[in-house]
Amino acid sequence: MTTSQEAPRTREGILDLVRDHLSAELEVDRARIDDGSRFREDLDADSLDLYELVMELQDTYAIKVSEEEAVEIRTVGDAVDFVVAKLPS
Repeated sequence: MTTSQEAPRTREGILDLVRDHLSAELEVDRARIDDGSRFREDLDADSLDLYELVMELQDTYAIKVSEEEAVEIRTVGDAVDFVVAKLPS
């Protein structure tokens, strides 16, 4: 696991990290995962898969994601944008 000091801090780097995580966890070709990929509809992710992604992002980036915020994350781009917004400038 990557620590917050080593974790990519650019939007593209965060997207790569999310794509790698989802590809491994969901056994989906990494090329199928982009900003517009919807977790449930396109990637067939269930609630546990999404929970694991949120936990990974919280641990990697030392951010907090509330349940209310998590339910609003529907696409890969939503997840990446959320992390970018939470990172200190």
